[in-house]
Amino acid sequence: MRESLTPGVWGVVATPFQGSSLDVDLDSLAGLVERYEAIGATGLTVLGVFGEAAALTSGERAHVLETAVECTELPLVVGVTALATRPAIEEVLAAQAVAGERLAAVMVQANSPRADTVIRHLDAIHRATGAKVVLQDYPLASGVSITAQSLITVVQACSFVTAVKAEAPPTSVAIGQLTAALDVSVFGGLGGQGLLDELLAGAAGAMTGFSYPEALIACVRAWQSDGYEAARDALLPYLPLINFEQQARIALAVRKECLRQRGLIADAGVRTPASPFPEVLRPALLAHLAEAAQALESGAATTPALTTAGRN
Repeated sequence: MRESLTPGVWGVVATPFQGSSLDVDLDSLAGLVERYEAIGATGLTVLGVFGEAAALTSGERAHVLETAVECTELPLVVGVTALATRPAIEEVLAAQAVAGERLAAVMVQANSPRADTVIRHLDAIHRATGAKVVLQDYPLASGVSITAQSLITVVQACSFVTAVKAEAPPTSVAIGQLTAALDVSVFGGLGGQGLLDELLAGAAGAMTGFSYPEALIACVRAWQSDGYEAARDALLPYLPLINFEQQARIALAVRKECLRQRGLIADAGVRTPASPFPEVLRPALLAHLAEAAQALESGAATTPALTTAGRN
């Protein structure tokens, strides 16, 4: 049996910015990272797509990762933005220089629809760095569509791949195919939108962000201990907010504004090319957040509560 990433919820950490210059807000980041550990996340994914890693300088990426290393004992998966092999290797080496043994794996996107091309890409990264790899299939971000069978071929050929993050809809179909053929953890993403079906299809949990990560953790824990009905009951009160957050082109801005309303980050700014939060949606956002806060307070999510005080 090969090494496999621990099942559960790996929170994808947003990168908070502040002020009109949108400088990285390391204080808010530190608080966010600490909260994930406090509520029982299995691990953290830093510098992912929703961490706006592609909009950060190399120096900023190092500061973000340094903050995560300093503020939590959780294992870390670090995202790699580059699709080309040499720049990807440089990113991995930079992450290793900061995170050292805390680096559980690097998350590398499938960079071609051809299995042989992806195998060469991952093999070169591993030979140059020794890093374990989470293979991410996220065509919305990468622009690459690859079949589940090709992903299976890649993972079978690359013993250093410890997980797959499947984010090509319909995710439950892909996850069912992947888990039937592979002996590594397969995680869903996309803000938990398909989490229940993904668990039924064999997912090991979720590797994603959501403004109420307590709900994802409670859902996966309920699934692990008591099965589908318990998982459904844990997640059900939060589904309207999950759907609201996952709106095309504005999902990142919506999530950041939700986090700001919860008091978990100081500013909801996003960097281009991300779109800013549409003010016309503020009444809906506040309504969904109020429902989620009520669900958390009533004990629908059984993990310790985060701050729910909002800012208008």
